[in-house]
Amino acid sequence: METNKELTYAEKLRPLIADLLKADQSGHDALHVYRVEVLAADFARSEGADEELTRCIALLHDCDDYKLFGMEAAENLNNTRRIMKEADLPQNMQEAILEAIGTIGYSKRLKGITPKTLEAICVSDADMCDALGANGIIRSYQYALSKGNELFDPDLWPRVDLSAKEYQTKQKDTVVNHCFEKLLKLQGMMLSNSGRAEALNRHAFIVLFLRNLFMEERNTAWLNYLNEYLKGL
Repeated sequence: METNKELTYAEKLRPLIADLLKADQSGHDALHVYRVEVLAADFARSEGADEELTRCIALLHDCDDYKLFGMEAAENLNNTRRIMKEADLPQNMQEAILEAIGTIGYSKRLKGITPKTLEAICVSDADMCDALGANGIIRSYQYALSKGNELFDPDLWPRVDLSAKEYQTKQKDTVVNHCFEKLLKLQGMMLSNSGRAEALNRHAFIVLFLRNLFMEERNTAWLNYLNEYLKGL
């Protein structure tokens, strides 16, 4: 006869996260969060981090993303706090999660904020890896569509040195520009050996996508731009 198995904290969090993000169509949905959780857990095992804490940070990392909920939510982390209480997470774990989330995200890196704990590093690397590769392109296209933007505008060139404020407030954008303004930079922002190894093929996929796109468009100017950009990485 089977006995009732007590749920882990991550198992308690997953349905709450799914409910919060169920309406998202911008590439920040629960499927993204679950991929980050699985990859971050892989990194945690390789790097010697606390796997359960890493999973919880990963599951909660987008609950107050400014792109979804606004800047006030991103600063106060109200959704994160509410969900942690609903899942009855221990106070010390809640504090560790809040501290970690405060250091994770591309815009934070532009401000010079870097994850310090091994668990936050694993989640940060996993989150950035999910912005690369096939899912990275799919998510970028989803986000562009949600904002009424296009895949490619040959007359709109990237701004590759955006400040954190410029990055957070930019309006007109394309998937291709996003690749140059953010995605192609992520491989160099990995903080763990596991993240660096995982990012290699995912970065190469973005480069291959762009190269093929420009060749199919017969746009030599953009192809040359890509080649020169890559020399600077």
